[in-house]
Amino acid sequence: MSGPLVVVGDALLDRDLDGTATRLAPDAPVPVVDLTGERARPGGAALAACLAAERTSREVVLVTAIGSGPDADTLRGLLAGRVRLVELPLRGSLPVKTRVRAGGRPLLRLDRGDGVPLPGPDAGVGDVLAHAAAVLVADYGRGLADVVRPELAAAARRVPLLWDPHPRGDVPVPGARLVTPNASEADGSSAAELAASWNASSVAVTLGSRGAMLSRGTASPMLVPTPFVATGDPCGAGDCFSATAAVALADGALPEEAVARAVAAATAFVDAGGAAAWPGPGPRTPATDSLAEAKALVRAVHARGGTVVATGGCFDLLHAGHVGLLEAARRTGDCLIVCLNSDASVARLKGPGRPLNTAADRARVLAGLACVDAVVVFDEDTPEQVLTELRPDRWVKGGDYTVEALPEAAVVRSWGGEAVVLPYLDGHSTTSLVQRAAVGASR
Repeated sequence: MSGPLVVVGDALLDRDLDGTATRLAPDAPVPVVDLTGERARPGGAALAACLAAERTSREVVLVTAIGSGPDADTLRGLLAGRVRLVELPLRGSLPVKTRVRAGGRPLLRLDRGDGVPLPGPDAGVGDVLAHAAAVLVADYGRGLADVVRPELAAAARRVPLLWDPHPRGDVPVPGARLVTPNASEADGSSAAELAASWNASSVAVTLGSRGAMLSRGTASPMLVPTPFVATGDPCGAGDCFSATAAVALADGALPEEAVARAVAAATAFVDAGGAAAWPGPGPRTPATDSLAEAKALVRAVHARGGTVVATGGCFDLLHAGHVGLLEAARRTGDCLIVCLNSDASVARLKGPGRPLNTAADRARVLAGLACVDAVVVFDEDTPEQVLTELRPDRWVKGGDYTVEALPEAAVVRSWGGEAVVLPYLDGHSTTSLVQRAAVGASR
């Protein structure tokens, strides 16, 4: 893995003023908001860069214009340690968007800031883009993408470039690997029509809770649906979508795979509270979740009083019994961590010829399920060691076990957790599937 992911676009500072509204003002029929909290977070391309950094081990470089002043200093502080900044000059003040919310719902938004990006005499943008593994253009219509358009056009000829457009911005540079307008930005045009008009390899029109419509320049688009209907704050969902897709493209994914990952990530992001909840416990990266990342998830869930559920197994061929168990396990708590036997562990338990799929592939399939929040691979025959590290509140296995027969039950009870058995869809097992396949192949 080499080269950074470079995010180019207009940085904003977002603020949320949260409170309660239980009465109207005496001088006008407007709600009175009693403030209970205030917080600032990165906005625009700055948020997209932070979300990308949470989803990749690559360095993330943000090419933007921030300027000077207290708001600019606040934004730089929020970005410090998360992304590397390459700054262009800004004439005027940094744009700031302030939402006033009551009961978690926006009442109004206040915008200020008139900053205009300017070309830098030697900002190093060309050099940064020349070494990029992929480029994400988070265009918020304030001119940053226009200032470096020649450099972006050259980058699109070398590496995957994703362009997230804005109604006030320019059209994408020719040769973009993926363009991600929302339905209003598409303005009634189909994804195929936009791909042809923009000379883009592919276009994904995002459709909110419906997912995205992807076209690779053909008349037959592909609908990528959301894994579930999210009910949280949608603010920042577009940035999460584009950041996730850009990370996938940098890692060599096809546009179809990048969009599928992006739809799932944006749905989970909204369901977790959207940008207002940033930074959350952090998203999981399919097939690469480490024990440290899973432990961070445990801490975050426990900090908000939630219940951590864990289960384990080989999951060599994911079948209906597995999915039913995982979905039921997730419903018993606030997150689900799957402890997955490594390849060597499966071979010792199941014998020659197993596993059929590598641990990386099995983890990736599991992590793609909406009900799974993290996957941790372990090398031992049983997961007691990894459970001791995670200390979940509940250990779940299928009904083909009994609590008394679970070797993990005692260790889970040692810190006050419980082991439970859930109903299991009978007649489904990887071994029986393999045997049936072998019989069918011999006929």
